Amino acid sequence: MITNIESATPALCRLHLGTELRQLRLAAELRANQVVRRLLWSPSKLTRLETGENASVEPSDVIALCDMYGADADKRALLTAYAAVTKTKKDWWQTDEYRPAISPTFKAYLGLEETAASMHKYEAEYVPGLLQTEEYVRGLHQQVLKGNAAEGIEKWVAVRMARQEVLRRAELPLRFTAVINEAVLLRQTASPAVMRAQLEHIAEVASSLPSVRVQVIPFKSGAHVGMDGAFTLLRFRESEAMKPIVYLEGLVDAQVVRSTADVTRYDEAFTELQADALGPKESLSMIREAIKEY
Repeated sequence: MITNIESATPALCRLHLGTELRQLRLAAELRANQVVRRLLWSPSKLTRLETGENASVEPSDVIALCDMYGADADKRALLTAYAAVTKTKKDWWQTDEYRPAISPTFKAYLGLEETAASMHKYEAEYVPGLLQTEEYVRGLHQQVLKGNAAEGIEKWVAVRMARQEVLRRAELPLRFTAVINEAVLLRQTASPAVMRAQLEHIAEVASSLPSVRVQVIPFKSGAHVGMDGAFTLLRFRESEAMKPIVYLEGLVDAQVVRSTADVTRYDEAFTELQADALGPKESLSMIREAIKEY
């Protein structure tokens, strides 16, 4: 349950609403196909409600489900309040300031990231997005996305900075574990001053936020399971209906992997990467040594 609904994000309200509705349906011993037949809904509509994938939720739909499930007055009031938030507030990435810089696929991912309980991230080439500084993001996009207008780059910078709020959110900050290749520390993707400030930022965040853990895989570790590329594994609260997912991003597209077998393989791969990497304290020492190079 969200303790302060008025200040909660729409994404978080959608997730809690979906979880509560699914639990009510199961308690009423109703199958999903029974519910959609009675309400003349498409099966996907109920699925989207229970997994929190709708941009907004109609309070009338929630009331119809509460009637069918026999929800009490308190539960009905709570769930309609969740739905009201999704109708009256926008997620930050849906606002005019950020929307032009975000693709539909990435928009869907942001909803998952916003509501995740934990993130396991392996990165081979770049500093993980949630640890990047403004100047690092700006320099990276100026080099990688040559030809983009300055305005477009600044929108990307704004999006990246807004995303980092999940590490400091009041309602259960994201538990973030990053395993990075040593190349991330040594590849000069910006000026020496920017790189130095970036590595200092990683060290500061890893040292000051208990929910953040950073490990480095040194070159001397040799070949490892992450050499196929970067990936992000998201987990949600145990009480939620959402299963873990993996997010993969390439040069021209991105995808969300939901298959249980595939997600399990990535989970195992991340455990292997952690074993190959230095521990958090040794990794912090390596980061501080890299700072001296700049």
